[in-house]
Amino acid sequence: MRHGDKVKNFSRTYSHRHALLKNLAISLYKYESITTTLEKAKALRPFVEKLITKAKNDTVASRRLVFSRLRDDKIVKKLFEDIAQRYKNRNGGYTRIYKLGHRAGDASEMAIIELVEEMLVEKK
Repeated sequence: MRHGDKVKNFSRTYSHRHALLKNLAISLYKYESITTTLEKAKALRPFVEKLITKAKNDTVASRRLVFSRLRDDKIVKKLFEDIAQRYKNRNGGYTRIYKLGHRAGDASEMAIIELVEEMLVEKK
């Protein structure tokens, strides 16, 4: 039985798994689109979206919390000043996952995870 087993472990320790998510998140914020395995993309989505939601409220406390998760000054600055402002009027759903098929080497299912482009709609 797998009661209470909601976390994808990826056969890694807690610290290794969190380092993996941190590095994937930094790459996603930096390039706004990355290619990875489907399972890693699915695990990355809630991690990234919670940080964007936290960054929409630009306070010292939220900056410190986001910095404690990412540990990268330039990315935190970009997240608060550029990415979070882009999604100011959006309630979640900041990322999109596209399936690519299987990788040739080990047949892992690959995917692209990207930040959704916010479309400006004029109200009449």
